[in-house]
Amino acid sequence: MVDLKLIREEPQRIAEALQARGVGVSLDEILTLDAERRQLLREAEELRAFRNRVSEEIAEAKRQGQAAEREVARMREVGDRLKSLDPEIRAREERIDALLLQLPNLPHESVPRGASAADNREIRRWGEPRRFDFAPKAHWEIGEALGILDFARGAKLAGSRFTVLWGVGAQLERALITFMLDLHIREHGYRELWTPALVNSASLRGTGQLPKFADDLFQTQDDLWLIPTAEVPITNLHRDEILPGDQLPLRYCAYTPCFRREAGSHGADVRGLIRQHQFDKVELVKFTKPQTSYDELELLTTDAEAVLQRLELPYQVVALCTGDLGFAAAKTFDLEVWMPGQGKYREISSCSNFEAFQARRAQIRFRPAAGGKAEFVHTLNGSGVAVGRTMAAILENCQQGDGSVTIPKALRPYLDGLERIEPPR
Repeated sequence: MVDLKLIREEPQRIAEALQARGVGVSLDEILTLDAERRQLLREAEELRAFRNRVSEEIAEAKRQGQAAEREVARMREVGDRLKSLDPEIRAREERIDALLLQLPNLPHESVPRGASAADNREIRRWGEPRRFDFAPKAHWEIGEALGILDFARGAKLAGSRFTVLWGVGAQLERALITFMLDLHIREHGYRELWTPALVNSASLRGTGQLPKFADDLFQTQDDLWLIPTAEVPITNLHRDEILPGDQLPLRYCAYTPCFRREAGSHGADVRGLIRQHQFDKVELVKFTKPQTSYDELELLTTDAEAVLQRLELPYQVVALCTGDLGFAAAKTFDLEVWMPGQGKYREISSCSNFEAFQARRAQIRFRPAAGGKAEFVHTLNGSGVAVGRTMAAILENCQQGDGSVTIPKALRPYLDGLERIEPPR
C-alpha cells in the first residue's frame, strides 16, 4: 500500500510515479477524503476537550448547589454530535483504504522507464546457448514422445492447462524440488517452511493479490483461496507482528504447489508447461530493514541464478521497466532461461523488492535494536525457481538427436544416478 502521508505531502511526485507505471489515476478523491477525515477528527478532538472542560464545570456547580441544566443540555448535544462523527470518519477511512488498495507500488528510482516488456533492460547473461546439429523440438513434443508428459489425460481429469507426469517425469519433478530446497537451505542459509496451500482473504490482501486480482485466483466456498505462490502464506506469517530488529534479515524458503487461472495468456503459452493452472515452485522470501533491502535483492537474485548455473542452463537477467513491473513490486529482476525449442529466452523466476508496500498492507513492523518507534519492514521474494519451467528448459536444452534427454549432473544424485531419459522402444 502506498503511504497516505506521502500522497498528502508529495501528490505531484506520486502521480508522476504512477504515470510512469502506466496508471493514469487521479489522487484528488483520496486527498479530498483525507482532508475531510482530518477535519472531522479535529472537530471530534475539540468536542471531547470541550466536553471534559464543561463536565468539570458541571461537577463544580453541583458541588456548590448551583443549577447546570443548560450545560447538561449542551453536553447532550455534544454527545450526539460525537456519535454522528464516528460513522462519518469511519466511512471516509474505509473509502480511502479501498482506493489505496487499488494503487500499485511506486517504482524505485533505478527502475528503467518504459511502457512494456520491450523496454526491459538486459543486465547480464550466463552460459552460451547450445548449437544443435538437428532442429531442436519444443518441450511438449519431447515430453510426449518420451512418455513422461501427458497433456491429454491432464485435460481429461481437470481441463486444459493441467498435466499428468509419468514415471521419470514425476521423478524429475520431485528431484528438482529437492535439489532446489537443498541448495537454498544448506548453501544459501534459508530456513525451510511448510505452509498451507489455502489462505484467507486477509493474507491475499496483505501481499497485494486482493482485491485487484481476484479473477486470477481460485476461491473455495469457505472463503479460502488456493495460493498463487508461497509468497502469500510466508509473508503473512508475520502479519500484525513487530519483529525484533536484531533478527533481521529473515530468509525463508518453501516448496508449494501453486494455482493460477492464467486467463490472459495465449498463443504458444497455451501448450506445454509454461503457463499451467497448477504448478510447483520453490519460493524465497525475505524480511529486511529498509537500509539493506536492495543489497538483499541482489543476493536473492544470485541465489536464484545458482539453480540455473548448477543445472547448466543458459539464462539472462533482465531489469523490468516501470510499465512491466508487477503490481506490488518496487523493483524486479527477471531470470529468463534459454528455450532452444522456442528460439527465445523465457521467464523462469522473478525476484522483487516490495519495499514497505506489503508490510504496510499486512502491518509487519520491526523494532530497531537501539529502541525507538517501530518501522515497516521491507519484504522481498523470488522464485528459486519455477519447477515446471525448469523441467521444460532441461528437456529443450538437453535433448539429443535420437530423442533422448541427458540429465544435468547436479540432478543425477537425486535420480539414483540416472544419466539419460530414453525414448520408449
